[in-house]
Amino acid sequence: MGTHAPTPHYNNSTHEQLFSHSPTRDPYYQQHESDPEDADDERSFSEIDDDDPIYRRRHRFHPNIFGIRRNSNCTPQFPAQDVRPTSVKELAGWYSYAWAAEVFVVCGIGSFIPVTLEQLARENGVVLGENGVTGGRCGASEHGGVVGETDAQCVVNILGWWINTASFAMYTFSVSVLIQSLVIISMSGAADHGSYRKKLLLVFALIGSISTMLFITVTPRFFLFGAVWAILGNVGFGASFVLLNAFLPVLVRHHPSLLFKSPPPTPLNEGNALLPSTAVPTTYSAENSPVNGSLTGSKPKNLALTLSSQISSYGIAIGYCGALLMQAFGILLVISTESTTWSLQFVLFFVGLWWFIFSIPAALWLRPRPGPPLPRLNKDGSVWAAHGNGNGNAVNQSVVASRGGGSDGGNWRYIAYAWKSLWKTTLRARRLKDVVLFLAAWFMISDGIATVSGTAILFAKTNLHMNPAAVALISVVSTLFGVLGAFAWSRFSPYFGVSPSRTILILIAIFELIPLYGLLGFIPAVQRGGVIGLTQPYEIYMLGGVYGFVLGGISGYCRSVFGELIPPGSEAAFYALYAITDKGSSVFGPAVVGYMTDKFGNIRSAFWFLAVLLAVPLPLLAMVDVERGKKEGRQLAEEELRGDLPLLGYLDVVGTCGV
Repeated sequence: MGTHAPTPHYNNSTHEQLFSHSPTRDPYYQQHESDPEDADDERSFSEIDDDDPIYRRRHRFHPNIFGIRRNSNCTPQFPAQDVRPTSVKELAGWYSYAWAAEVFVVCGIGSFIPVTLEQLARENGVVLGENGVTGGRCGASEHGGVVGETDAQCVVNILGWWINTASFAMYTFSVSVLIQSLVIISMSGAADHGSYRKKLLLVFALIGSISTMLFITVTPRFFLFGAVWAILGNVGFGASFVLLNAFLPVLVRHHPSLLFKSPPPTPLNEGNALLPSTAVPTTYSAENSPVNGSLTGSKPKNLALTLSSQISSYGIAIGYCGALLMQAFGILLVISTESTTWSLQFVLFFVGLWWFIFSIPAALWLRPRPGPPLPRLNKDGSVWAAHGNGNGNAVNQSVVASRGGGSDGGNWRYIAYAWKSLWKTTLRARRLKDVVLFLAAWFMISDGIATVSGTAILFAKTNLHMNPAAVALISVVSTLFGVLGAFAWSRFSPYFGVSPSRTILILIAIFELIPLYGLLGFIPAVQRGGVIGLTQPYEIYMLGGVYGFVLGGISGYCRSVFGELIPPGSEAAFYALYAITDKGSSVFGPAVVGYMTDKFGNIRSAFWFLAVLLAVPLPLLAMVDVERGKKEGRQLAEEELRGDLPLLGYLDVVGTCGV
C-alpha cells in the first residue's frame, strides 16, 4: 500500500507566490493587449470595463452580456495560458479549416486519388497474359480497362516487382497510413502541451495542400511521384485534423456561455448513447479529483457536452458541404474534359488549392492557445502528480515542470513523452479484459471500413469499367446516406430499447452484406445472369448508400461503448489509444487487398478477405460485458489512487474559469 500524494490545490495566492503572474503583469498578456489582432471582440476583458455600457456593446463576449459578473477565479494555471473568451473569429477560423480540409477526404482519398494513381500506373503498364508479361502496353481508355483486352490484367514494374495497377493504389494508401500513424503518435504530445499546436496545424496543412496540388505535375513516366504526393497529402491531412480536434476542448472551455456559469455537478459517466460525457475533457476540483480518491468527479450539467457536440457537428456539416460542392465541381470538370488523366490531375490541383486558400482564415483567426507544459515523468514512467511548495500547499505538477522539473532534451521531449504515454496506457489496457476485446474488435472494424471504401472505388473502375465521373458520384451517394444514417441511428437505440453494444452488432452485420454481395459474382449462374453480384454499375451505388448509412452510426456508437469501459480519470489517455488503434489499423487492409489482387489477378477476390475481416469482430464484441468492464475500470482506478499501482495518468489542467 502506497501513500497518497498531497492533493493538488491551485489558487491565486499560490500562483502569485510562484510567478507573480497575472494577466496585467505577464509580458504575454501585455503583448496581446496591444496586439491589433486582439481588437474588438478578441481583446481580453478587464474589471475596470465591467460597468462601461459602451465597452460592453463593442464587445459581444463581455461577461456582463450574460448578466453575470466576472469570475475572479479565472486566472492562468500556467505561464502563457490564454484565458481570453473564445471569440466569433476564433470559431470561424476553426470552422474554416474543416471547410478547407474535408475536401481531401471526400474528393481526394475517397474518389479521385485512387483513380488517378491507378490511371497513371496503367498508362505506364503492360499487359499480363497467360504466359506472363506480353510487353504490350495497357494504354488507357475512358473506363480504365485495357484497350482491346478488357479482361486482361494490367501490371506495372516497381523496383523489379510486377504488381497490378489497382494494387499500386492500395499499397500507396497502406504506406501513407503507416507514416501517418507514426507522425500522429510522435506529435500528440505537442498537440496538447506547449505552444506548438497552431504552428504544427499550419505546417501540416501546407504540406498536405501543396502535395495535392503537385499531382498536376505527374506524368506517366514518373508515376511514382503520384504515390509520393498521395502519401504526403494523407499524412498532412491526418496530422492537421488531430491538431484541429485538439483545439475543440479549449474553445469549449473558454466559450462565453460556459466561462461565467457554474452549473450543478452530475456523475462523470452520465451521457447519451452517441456522445458520452467522457468525450469532453472534465475539470476536477481539489475535492473531487481522482487524485484525491473520488471516482465520480464533476462536470457541467449538459452545457459543456452540448456545446462541444454542437461545435463538432457544425464543423462536420460545414466540412461535408464544402466537400460536396468541390465534388460536384470535380465531376463536371471531368465530364467536360472527356475523363482524361489530365482532367483527374486538374481536379486534384483544385482540391489542394481549395485546402490551401481556406486554411488562411484559420491561420489568421485561430489563436495559438498554448497548452500546459509537459508533466515530469518518474523513472518508472508514472507522472509525478504534485509537490509541496513549503507552505503546505501543493503546486500543480505541470507548473513545476515548466520551472525546470521536466527532463531536458528540447523539442524531442514531446516525442518521447508521447511514446512513453502510449506505452504506459497500453500496459494499463492489458489489465482490462473488456477493453482488450473491444480494441481488438475496433481494430478490425476500422480497418474494414477504410479498406471497403478504397476497394469499391478501384473495383468500380477496373471491373465495372466505370468512367472517373461515375466513380466520383459513388462518394456523393455515400456521403448523403451518411448524413441520413447519422440522424437515423441516433434515434434507433433509444426508440427500440436496444443497447449501444447490440446496436454495433447490428451495424456490423449490415456492413457484412457489402463484401458478401460482391462474392455472389463468383457464382457462375450469377455471372451468366449479369443482374446481381456487382456485375452492373448501378449496384455499386446501392452498396455505396448502405456503406454511408452504416458509417453514419457505427463510429459514434463504438466511441460511446468504449467510453463506458475507461477507468475514471483516464479518459484522455484511453481515447488516444482508441484513436491510434483506429489510425494504425488501416495499414494492413489495403496491403492485403493489394497482395490478393496481385495473386489472383482480380480485385473481386479481396471481398473474401473483407468478409472475414468484418465477421471476426462479431464474436469479440459479443463477449464484451460493459458492466463488467466498468467495474474493472473502477477497480484499476482505485488501485492507482491507493498507491498499489503507479499513477500513470495526470490531472489535466484546464483552468478554473467556472467550468
